[in-house]
Amino acid sequence: MDQDNSSVDSIFTNATESPEHSEAHWDEAILLGLQIFLSAILAIITLATVLSNAFVIATIFLTRKLHTPANFLIGSLAVTDLLVSILVMPISIVYTVSKTWSLGQIVCDIWLSSDITFCTASILHLCVIALDRYWAITDALEYSKRRTMRRAGLMIAVVWVISISISIPPLFWRQAKVNEEVMECLVNTDQISYTLYSTFGAFYVPTVLLIILYGRIYVAARSRIFKTPVSSGKRFTTAHLIQTSAGSSLCSINSSASNQESHLQPGGGTSGGGGGARGGSPLFNSVKVKLADSVLERKRLCAAREKKATKTLGIILGAFIVCWLPFFVGTLVLAICKECWFHPVLFDVFTWLGYLNSLINPVIYTAFNDEFKLAFHKLIKFKRCY
Repeated sequence: MDQDNSSVDSIFTNATESPEHSEAHWDEAILLGLQIFLSAILAIITLATVLSNAFVIATIFLTRKLHTPANFLIGSLAVTDLLVSILVMPISIVYTVSKTWSLGQIVCDIWLSSDITFCTASILHLCVIALDRYWAITDALEYSKRRTMRRAGLMIAVVWVISISISIPPLFWRQAKVNEEVMECLVNTDQISYTLYSTFGAFYVPTVLLIILYGRIYVAARSRIFKTPVSSGKRFTTAHLIQTSAGSSLCSINSSASNQESHLQPGGGTSGGGGGARGGSPLFNSVKVKLADSVLERKRLCAAREKKATKTLGIILGAFIVCWLPFFVGTLVLAICKECWFHPVLFDVFTWLGYLNSLINPVIYTAFNDEFKLAFHKLIKFKRCY
């Protein structure tokens, strides 16, 4: 009889608790669904970053025409962003979704060091690419002699030295916790001096440099198009095109009224005597009009290229600032203001927004480059043939 009563009590208890249990089960199901959805989105971003950068590297490697110092810098940027997508982003997916670090302190140290090194190198690559483009535009003749693979390799080496020097310091004050159980893996913002050193070295100083360089590139581009230099001994139909590593050409047209008159004379003579008499002939006037139309067409072409260059520079700088500014502002605020607090989800968004720049880089630096587009099409056709 007692057993029957206990059985009835247990059934009654389960019946009364079932709504709470079902609600808890429903909350767990929703949380699991959100985690799966978030994991899928982040995995797609990571995969797209891997494929886009790998495709850029393969295109440069397989296309001999792209074996130039400027494209060598873009290829190095793609390698850096590929390392971010392979060594940093997958672990970040697990940590972002689970909210708990379960891989130990050693793996945490390696992951954080890789994160800081590769992300800093990616940012600094943008600086050296901008610097290379600035020299190519403002000092085209002289820099073309010094613009070698060796010089590009030296610039890349400097980028990696700076990046490693920024990532190494945190290893020294984390070694004491190697044997302790770690539940989270974050850069210690208690070291204010290091936070200032790393944020300014990895973001704020490069950002100021990029703004200055791209501002001067824009001014140089406009001056080359709208300025009409006097250059004796050159035909006014000569156009100088400077191909930038972003894929847009900046051009200038050398012309002068004196050169126009001199080169329009039959036989290249000066306007005088018989030449002046022939200057009023219908044939001579027809040639003069055609050459004038050629100059106008070249100016229209240059204006279109300048517009495209301006658009490209704006996209490059805008994407970089939008992707990385929230993360570095948040990092600096947390280090300076001890009472300030960011929601972990918000900081995860800032972190992945920075990672997203590694996906945007290969798109921007190749989508606006006609040579890359042509090489892409050839590479795709080559793959289809096999």
